[in-house]
Amino acid sequence: QVQLVESGGGLVQAGGSLRLSCIVSRRTLSTYAMGWFRRAPGKEREFVGVTTWSGESTYFADSVKGRFTISRDIVKNTVYLQMNSLKPEDTAVYYCYAYLKPTMKSWDDYWGQGTRVTVSS
Repeated sequence: QVQLVESGGGLVQAGGSLRLSCIVSRRTLSTYAMGWFRRAPGKEREFVGVTTWSGESTYFADSVKGRFTISRDIVKNTVYLQMNSLKPEDTAVYYCYAYLKPTMKSWDDYWGQGTRVTVSS
């Protein structure tokens, strides 16, 4: 069973930084992309950013461009979301996402359980 395990959420003041981590619980055959979505209170889940596992392409929502970056550690099977210059409107539950192919299974979408980020003004 593949699991995405997030960590790094918490409470931070506006203007501060946080780094979220997401590790894939077991070695997979192939990973195409990993990234992050978020759901703010009372809103739909929205795209934050994604990177191809090769590192060739990275995309971000306009709302976080220039403030958030994504990196990955292939050896640790981990993706990171570095969030700088945080704003109160970044307050949300952040979900790790991966499109990958576990051994003996098909390509599929996988989601983490979510980690809460609260930015105080």
